[in-house]
Amino acid sequence: MTTGPIGVFDSGYGGLTVLKEIKKALPEYSYIYLGDNARAPYGARSFETIYQYTLQCVEWFFKQGCPLVILACNTASAKALRTIQQIDLPKIDPSKRVLGVIRPTSEIIGNFTHTNNVGVLGTTGTVQSLSYPIEIEKFFPKVQVFQQACPMWVPLVENNEYNSAGADYFIKKYLDDLMNQSSNIDTVLLACTHYPLLADKIKSHLPAGISIVSQGEIVAKSLVSYLERHPEIESKCARNGESIFFTTDSEADFNQKASIFYGIPVSAKHLAL
Repeated sequence: MTTGPIGVFDSGYGGLTVLKEIKKALPEYSYIYLGDNARAPYGARSFETIYQYTLQCVEWFFKQGCPLVILACNTASAKALRTIQQIDLPKIDPSKRVLGVIRPTSEIIGNFTHTNNVGVLGTTGTVQSLSYPIEIEKFFPKVQVFQQACPMWVPLVENNEYNSAGADYFIKKYLDDLMNQSSNIDTVLLACTHYPLLADKIKSHLPAGISIVSQGEIVAKSLVSYLERHPEIESKCARNGESIFFTTDSEADFNQKASIFYGIPVSAKHLAL
């Protein structure tokens, strides 16, 4: 039986924080990472645009032999995943799978809160989709979800300005806007894979005692469970421990910034879509 790598997709670099945790949990598998940097950020784009971009990239992964693709991008998960799963996948190849980051997070986020007040920080697209309030309610109907869009955070991270004084201004601004919605928020979800790089600053601008939840480890644990429960997919995943990286923009720029997210140097190839 032919096997192929697990695909990990993001609009840019943020998905590398997820891939890093997946590789820690499942180091024996093979992976292909694609960052659609040439068309990033996705956060403020329309539903249709994000869907078309994401579908195009998913189809590319399938052509590389991937039996499973992880959308390690909250915006793509919010605005494209369901349509791809329900409409496109049955026509393209029903034996393949596409998973996202919203459901695994929603399944456990309620375990972190004592006040049943959860704050969600995300891109404009993720917030407008209402994906988190809808999904969290399925698992934790008593939890109130308060959302805040943070449109400046991804540009700050991708331009390596996340440690600057200017970053403090925008971090505090959005956190104040979130906390003004409810003083009982005791758990804040970083619903964008770029945001872990801002975690220290976010913590410094939030009241003491608030839990900050990142997605990388959650998604990794969920994937471990998924592969255990779905041997028909797991058996198609190649196991040579290799990771290959692609970007739709400059390889040099990607390689320079990717190590900030991934923790070690990477060498990407250019992909023209």
